[in-house]
Amino acid sequence: MPHDLNIVLVEPEIPMNTGTIGRLCLATETTLHLIEPMGFEISDSKLKRAGLDYWKFIQVKIYPNLDNFFQKIPPDAPKIFFSTKGKSEFFEHTFKKNSYMFFGSETRGLPKSLLESHRDSTYRIPQYDDRVRSINIANAVGIAVYEAIRQLGYK
Repeated sequence: MPHDLNIVLVEPEIPMNTGTIGRLCLATETTLHLIEPMGFEISDSKLKRAGLDYWKFIQVKIYPNLDNFFQKIPPDAPKIFFSTKGKSEFFEHTFKKNSYMFFGSETRGLPKSLLESHRDSTYRIPQYDDRVRSINIANAVGIAVYEAIRQLGYK
């Protein structure tokens, strides 16, 4: 893969979002990591509908919890955390090959302890209207993946 990017969804809740993100991961040759518990089963028809018939081709890995996930990836792997609580906009981040991009559940975001322990690598996607709490997670992942690809270069 040209960029070896990784998307990490921490406790995703909505199958259609995860299916859409999975489809994006396939299109961009990005690996999808799912951290349990999830608000759906992988066999969920809504997940498959959003991922269409692509789900079987997606590089997806499932972990029982964050601790297990962190034990399985290189400790020095580049990590970037996305949250509305980020102090800096993600355009200020320089992406590296093999980066892991973390996104939290749709209703809770990333765990507070994770954000606190990675404060310097937590970024936000800019929003200009305060009436919007956050953008849809599938949109956020798409924005982040394509900015990373733009920085790292195309195939």
